[in-house]
Amino acid sequence: MADEESTLPSHRRDGIKSSVHNIAAQRRRKHAITLGKERREVLIRTKRMCIEGLANYNEESLETNMLIDEEKAALDTQTSKIVEDLKSALRLQGKVPTERKVDMLRALRHLLSKTEIPPIDAAIRADVIPALVQCLSFGSEDDQLLEAAWCLTNIAAGESEETKSLLPALPLLIAHLGEKSSLPVAEQCAWALGNVAGEGEELRNILLAQGALIPLARLMVSDKGSMAQTAAWALSNLIKGPDSRAATDLIKVAGTLDAIKRHLQMGDNELATEVAWVVVYLTALSEYALHVLAKSEVVPLLIGRLAASDNLQLLIPVLRSLGNLIAGADYVISAVLIVGQDITDRAISALVKCLKSENRALKKHKELVFSSEAASFLLDLLSSAPFDIRKEAAFVLGNLCVSPGDGVRQPEIIVNHLVSLVNNGCLPGFLNLVRSPDVEAARLGLQFLELVMRGMPNGEGPKLVELEDGIDAMERFQFHENEEMRIMANALVDKYFGEDYGLDE
Repeated sequence: MADEESTLPSHRRDGIKSSVHNIAAQRRRKHAITLGKERREVLIRTKRMCIEGLANYNEESLETNMLIDEEKAALDTQTSKIVEDLKSALRLQGKVPTERKVDMLRALRHLLSKTEIPPIDAAIRADVIPALVQCLSFGSEDDQLLEAAWCLTNIAAGESEETKSLLPALPLLIAHLGEKSSLPVAEQCAWALGNVAGEGEELRNILLAQGALIPLARLMVSDKGSMAQTAAWALSNLIKGPDSRAATDLIKVAGTLDAIKRHLQMGDNELATEVAWVVVYLTALSEYALHVLAKSEVVPLLIGRLAASDNLQLLIPVLRSLGNLIAGADYVISAVLIVGQDITDRAISALVKCLKSENRALKKHKELVFSSEAASFLLDLLSSAPFDIRKEAAFVLGNLCVSPGDGVRQPEIIVNHLVSLVNNGCLPGFLNLVRSPDVEAARLGLQFLELVMRGMPNGEGPKLVELEDGIDAMERFQFHENEEMRIMANALVDKYFGEDYGLDE
């Protein structure tokens, strides 16, 4: 189905569901901050708690339902006991085998990740953080490092003050991102730091000051998918502002741009999604990063992802990234999305595919396309592109203005979208389609005129159409050989420009 919709269709299709460029950098930054808040509530929260094991890490079989039904008081008591046992073992230094300490850490980790209400507060009250920091000391066994980092990851998934309790552990978590650490340990530390960075600007600044950005960037270069995915997620939390310096610094790290391009091209949906979020914040916050990405192959790669995927979680950051690039970098319009080029045709086809989706996310797709600033690009195409591309642009723009109907009632008009497009001068382009000899194009034009006349606030739609000589354009169908077009045009003229038109004035 994706292949079928990724090319410009030559056959007749349904038109607009109807009854008959530049954005300031400040706006992009504000939008990025808003996105960060939304994502914190919906996307990040589903990933902050590390419940299952990391890829390629084999742990002993343990009871998966351990303590799930226990009362919170019992959980707190058991948590405190495990922490005290761990602290005692650490005080004895070399007298307690490493395997015993790992067992205690694993039991604590299970309490923090396998229960419905993890006893994070009890662990912190029992003074677990210094013990976990000690377990992260250099020279420790990998199993101990992994379990300690895992416990810290899930503590950081708690409330704000619980996350801040990790401050003493941050230097060692960052240090274990280095090349000397095993991949599972480095990835778990990256996850913990991503949780900390997701908590807020204050902790992000601390992490940046302690040097977390460069080692995380190097991990994103990894060919191991889960490692690159975790690092990209942590980086998107770390650079999301409002200060632009971290975004600028990230794109300057050797290998970052190549990693972004490689993962967008070859990564699975999950990896590509996290990398696309990195692109969102880079292009929203840093003018330098915006122009570096605009002059790379990132735009074609994003368009390719948009055309090939129906995954809404991936489409969101891809559309946001494309919107930032189109709105913020003149190079994209002047040298990449050139009228008549294959990439431009593919971009339009990808947007058409999003809008033709009939799932529950259809209206969300429209909000994403519209808010991505792609509308300004489409308006340019409507006025200046070859005829076939103008038809495609008209189809996308028209459908951005209506939400899906139920087959009985008229589809509802998305008024703010319609007003924005009309105020930005779309009417002449649609009227040119009405005047064209191509019946499908004329139908799209008439359907959009109906939306304007029905949906513009304060009944100003008919006046706007009249000012653009729209009445004359519709009356040319009065004796048209196509019955459908004749009936549609005559009905619009009779309804909106009948005997009573203008009497109020």
